[in-house]
Order: sequence, then structure tokens, then C-alpha cells
Amino acid sequence: MNSFHSDSPFQKNQLKTRGHLEKFLVDLLDPLASYTSPGGARIHLGHTATHFDETAAQLEGFSRPIWGLASLLAGGGSYVGTKRWIDGFKNGTDPESPEWWGAMRDRDQRMVECAAIGFSLAVAKEKFWDPLDDATKTNFEAWLGGMNDKQMPNTNWLWFRVYANLGLSKVGSSRFDPKRMHADLDHLDTFYIGDGWSRDGPEGVIQLDYYASSFAIQFAQLVYSKVAQADDPKRSEEFRNRGQQFAQDFVHYFDGEGRAIPFGRSLTYRFAMSSFWGAIAFADVELPAPLTWGVVKGLQLRNIRYWAKQPGAYYPDGTLTIGFNYPNHNMTENYNSPGSPYWCCKSFITLALPSTHPFWTATEEPYPKALLQTTKVLNHPLHIATNLGGHTFLLSSGQRCSYPVKQSAAKYGKLAYSSAFGYSVPVGNGTLEELGGDNTLALSDDGGETWKCRRETREARVENGQWLRSMWYPWKDVQVETWLVPPSKEVPLFHLRVHRLRSGRKLTSAEGAFAIYGQRGDGRALEPSQGEDPGTFEQGGEARAASRAGVSGIVDLGSDKIRTGKAIRTDANSNLVVARAVLPTLLAEHGDSDEDVWLVAAVFGLPSTPENGGAAKGWEQEWKKRPIVPREIAALIKA
Repeated sequence: MNSFHSDSPFQKNQLKTRGHLEKFLVDLLDPLASYTSPGGARIHLGHTATHFDETAAQLEGFSRPIWGLASLLAGGGSYVGTKRWIDGFKNGTDPESPEWWGAMRDRDQRMVECAAIGFSLAVAKEKFWDPLDDATKTNFEAWLGGMNDKQMPNTNWLWFRVYANLGLSKVGSSRFDPKRMHADLDHLDTFYIGDGWSRDGPEGVIQLDYYASSFAIQFAQLVYSKVAQADDPKRSEEFRNRGQQFAQDFVHYFDGEGRAIPFGRSLTYRFAMSSFWGAIAFADVELPAPLTWGVVKGLQLRNIRYWAKQPGAYYPDGTLTIGFNYPNHNMTENYNSPGSPYWCCKSFITLALPSTHPFWTATEEPYPKALLQTTKVLNHPLHIATNLGGHTFLLSSGQRCSYPVKQSAAKYGKLAYSSAFGYSVPVGNGTLEELGGDNTLALSDDGGETWKCRRETREARVENGQWLRSMWYPWKDVQVETWLVPPSKEVPLFHLRVHRLRSGRKLTSAEGAFAIYGQRGDGRALEPSQGEDPGTFEQGGEARAASRAGVSGIVDLGSDKIRTGKAIRTDANSNLVVARAVLPTLLAEHGDSDEDVWLVAAVFGLPSTPENGGAAKGWEQEWKKRPIVPREIAALIKA
């Protein structure tokens, strides 16, 4: 009976064809009807708040599904509920209407929602603009063009004004401001740092998360390159080239089951993480081997299939929840309204393509064999991505959000991020159970009352082309230097972490492995292992947990063996992927000596697969292996 209500509303959709994808979109749009205002301009999906006003939140609910609807209509499809959005354009932009969206001010959330609206005019003018009467068109263009003289954040937001002007240009509006649009594009080009990568802001910003790809920048560049190709051919070609280069790195963020590695903010956008691959197809960008059209199709559709089958991503009526794999407000940002998750509708952009497009005519292919069992250093985001041993994850040092964001230490500062195990966020600050300290070295100077985790990483770099090295300064008299070493082919399921701790105060440390599903097969909480039953294991400087999700563990390899292993049952709803998790952890006490303390750990991770429903046979032998500290790092330890 534990699973009698656990199916997703979209469980039966195979999501393999264009028709399947269209049905999924329609099934997402239909439930919105009962949440739509009488005039169509607002969609109210819940009562949780954001830092911006409620009208803007309900505009968000209205606008974000347009990414999918406009794509469907642009590709020759139809939707019986389209009139709801046409009515919404009329009433939302009319100052005399009770559903008026309100005039835009500087740095207004309404600007974000202009992106989808501008896109709809650019690709489906005949469906959204042409049916409007002259008075409505006048109001519409005045409202949309109202952002041209307003201040905007110096981030990916500038793309939203580009798209507003792009839409205005395609409908022949006098409110189109070409000077403003090209100035914005020129400035956005200053974010570019090479090899296809752009940071989300000016020099000094070291934020290269999904906003640098599917959520905003890469997606926007690729769609612009198609829609504006005739008017801006040189820039369009440059954007296509960037997309081609970026794809060769971005593919390493996906696994064979379609999951993308959770990293950074705004993860409630879910399968928007794969919209880059749809934008590649929309822009007709052919990629180098092994990224064939069949591979691109597989990357996109497997990700959407994965999310269509996650029951916690949807309410029973088919509307989206706020969270990741289940409703979870601990991981959200203060700009996440109930309508925010519909940013995922960007991934329906392939519906704008004809059925004869190579994306749709190609036979779907699995994740490329040539990219399996590989490790790749990604210099710009300061990531090392690997899928050795069947575990897709990345090591990370050097990124942080350039402005205050809830749980930013968890979203950017962890040592590793996994496509299978996700990451955890704190639900409090009083105990290790509340901390959700997976893949981090947590430090306490008050005996475990409160904890600090890495947030602002400094002096981060790739060293010897093989590992990451960085510094962290949690207090003025405490320094932590960290080396992160990816798995080797000889020991593929362990990665190495080495920390040099120098402290002027007494500290408690807790270093976590990957958090893992923490229940037994009968649904009860994991208990210490007995016989063949999966469970937790604690012995000396080792801790491990095994369940239907696979195995996670951590081993102290330090010469003085000062750390004790413990499998901590984290507080519910801290991990993004599973609501009940166990975290293998190493614990130690440290004095205030001026001498360096070296902490060396091997971290084990082996996810389950759909075929085995748990850790693959033979994992115990892999667990007995131990990685070797590279001689350059070993020499520093001995010095």
C-alpha cells in the first residue's frame, strides 16, 4: 500500500515521438485552466510568497507555459486553450482592466516574463498577435516596450529585454528599439569567456551554472541565432559556434538514464536543464561526433522522460510542485512562485520543428559509448566531470553566487555533485542531522552547536590538469586548503579528498559522502547491516550505507586515523532527490595547534540502475579497494 498513490499523472506517456511530446505539453497546459483568472491574464497556482508582488507572481504563472505553447503553435500544432492566453494578452496589458499587469519599474520581475512573451511574438505572430484588435495591440506594445528605458540587473536578465524587442520587431511595432537591443547584445557578449562558456554577469562573477546553458544564456543565444539570422547574420553565426563548442562540455553533465547533475540555483525548473539540446535542434546546429542527431534527441527526450515519471514533481491534477524530485521549499529561492517551475516549458522548443527535421527523423541513440568511463576537466566552470564506474558526478571548486541566495553554500560550495544522489540543503543549523552536510567538510567552533560549510572558495584552480586545488577561510584564524582528485580506472568508484587544516581555535569537523536513500526494502529506516540485508555500516574510520539507491561510503585514509565513521540519518526533506536520506560521515575533534592537520578521505559512490534495483553485484570488492594519493600531494603531506 506504500505505493498506491505514487504514480506520476504522466507515467504512461512513453515520450519517444513528437506526438508524445505534444501530448505531454497539452496535459501540462490543460490543468492550468481552472487556475486562470476570468480575463485570462493571471494564473494563480498557490499561496506561497516571493520577494516580488503577487501580480507579478501570477503573471509568471501565465507567461512561463507560453514557452511550450508558442513552440507548439510555431510548429503547426494547435491547442484548444490558446484563447486563454490571447485573452490574457488583452486584459493583462490594458491599464483599465482589473487584470492589468501593471507598468514595469526598474529591476522588475515583470521583465523576466517578457522573455516568453517576446518569444511567442517572434515565432508565432499569426497565432498570438494577428487576432488582436488595434486597441489591444497598442496597449500590448506599450506594455512590452515599457522596459526599454528601465534599469536591469547586470546578468542574464538582459536577454529578457532582447527578447521583448525581438518580438516587437517581428510584429512591426514602433516600440521596437533596435539601439537598445543591440546595446544589450553587445554587453551580453562581454560575459563570454571562451570555449562556448559565458558567466552570468560581468568580470568577477564566477557563476557558471545552468543559467549559463539551458535556463538562459545558451538557450537564448541559439534561439536568437535562428529567429534573427536574416537581420543579424554575423552574431547569429557566432552564437551557433558557441553552442557547438559548449555542447562538447555540457554533455558530461548528463547520465545514461537522462538525469542531469543538480548544481546551482533554480533547480525547480527541472527539465529546463535539458532545453539546451532542444535549442541546438531549433537552431539547426550540427555537432561533431559522437553528438549525432540521434544522440541529441536521446539527451533531450530521456531527460524529459525522467521528469515525466517523478510523482513528486506534480500534484495529482497535473500541476507542477515547487521543489525538485518532490515538493521542497528548503531548496527554493525567494523568487520561486508556484508558477516558477513552468520555466521547464522551454524544453518543448523542439515542437517548433517540423516532423521532417533531423531531430525527429533520427533514431534515438543512447548516451555515446565514446563518452562512457571517461573523466573530463572543465576549466571554465572549475569542474571535473566523470562517469567512471557508472556514476556520473562532478568535483567542484571555485564557484559561488555573486549575490545573496538561499542555501548558496549547498548550491555552489559542495565538493561533489551527483546526477543520481543529488545534493542536500540545510533544514536548520543546530545539528548535523539538520545541516545536510553531504559532500562537504563542515566545521564547528562551538562543539557542534552550529556549523560552517564552504561557500566562498578562493584561489581555486585546476592543477596539473588532473585535480582541483582551492582555499577556504571559514574564520579569520582558520584556513582550509583542499585537493579534489577524480576516480582512476583502477579504483573507479572512489574519489579522493585531501584537506590541510590550519586553525587558531578548537574545531569539530564532519565530512560527508553522498547522501543516499535511507530506507530498507520494507520501507523502514536503514539499520546496521546484518547478513545480506542492506543497511548502514560503521567501523573505525569508515561509514557506509546501502539501499535500493545503491551504495555510498567514506573511508579515512589519514596517517593518524583521527576520524570516526558514522552513518547519520539526515532530517527529512534535506536531500533534493530523496526525502529520507542517510549520510555516511567522518567526525573528528581538532585542537588549536599551529601545526597543519591533514585530512585524507576516499569517497565511494555507486548508484543503482533500473535493471538491478540496488547496488550492482560485486560492489563489495570495489569497496575493499583504496585509491592512492598522487605523489605530488603526498609529498606536501610528508613535508
